[in-house]
Amino acid sequence: MTLSTVPPVAAKLTILGSGSAGNCAYLETDETRVLVDVGFSARQIRQRLASIGRTPENLSGILITHEHSDHVQGLAGIAEKLHIPVYCNRATQEEIQRQSEGRIDYRLFVTGGGFEIGDIAVETFSVPHDAQDPVGYLLRTGAGTFGFATDLGHVTTLVMERLRAANVVVLEANHDVKMLQDCLRRPWSLKQRILSRHGHLSNEAAAEAVAEFMSAELRHLYLGHLSRDCNRPDLAFGAVQSRLDRLNATQVRLELTTQNLPCPTLAL
Repeated sequence: MTLSTVPPVAAKLTILGSGSAGNCAYLETDETRVLVDVGFSARQIRQRLASIGRTPENLSGILITHEHSDHVQGLAGIAEKLHIPVYCNRATQEEIQRQSEGRIDYRLFVTGGGFEIGDIAVETFSVPHDAQDPVGYLLRTGAGTFGFATDLGHVTTLVMERLRAANVVVLEANHDVKMLQDCLRRPWSLKQRILSRHGHLSNEAAAEAVAEFMSAELRHLYLGHLSRDCNRPDLAFGAVQSRLDRLNATQVRLELTTQNLPCPTLAL
């Protein structure tokens, strides 16, 4: 086979859903298919995969960021039932097992380390969130690099350095600060947790973060984990797009994720 006839490497990303009640993303390459978090029921994940012509039976692995239910809700129904390897650190594994015993094939990593799943090179990095040992991911493929940072109270230098290498970033824009402060459905203790440095990013904090990790290589930016009660899509989009405009980052396409429906598939 000559170089001119070598088929191009491809990668496809579909955010199956992202928000306060569930998070799950699907990434596939020529050889590998992974989920990043499984925060919906197994039935919902199956249905959402089916909507893009995929099935959980063909998954190569599941990457877990942390043990909160909106990231692991479907773990037993997918991983245990179908014998799919689950990648997480030991503290996350122990907390998942404490909450729900199951016979899951865990593949443990040390936070900050890297490993491979098929033709995807996985890099892990610590993020500040109120979980046992929460992580973000940088997934390197032959077609591009994908960064995931969906639950964090502030953006550290380490997070910025990792995301700066990505062509595609999924970043939290959880709340509008005023809406959160005015929300009658949230007790003050919960508001304090969300606003803390180990809570969740506001729209404004997400916009500031984008300015810090912006690079010429960034092409697609997804805003995830929007609160149903304390945010609006137009507020999140407006805050970050305004910062992109000020940066003259015309190469970046900004997208909103939703809780209820998968985003259109991105193909690189």
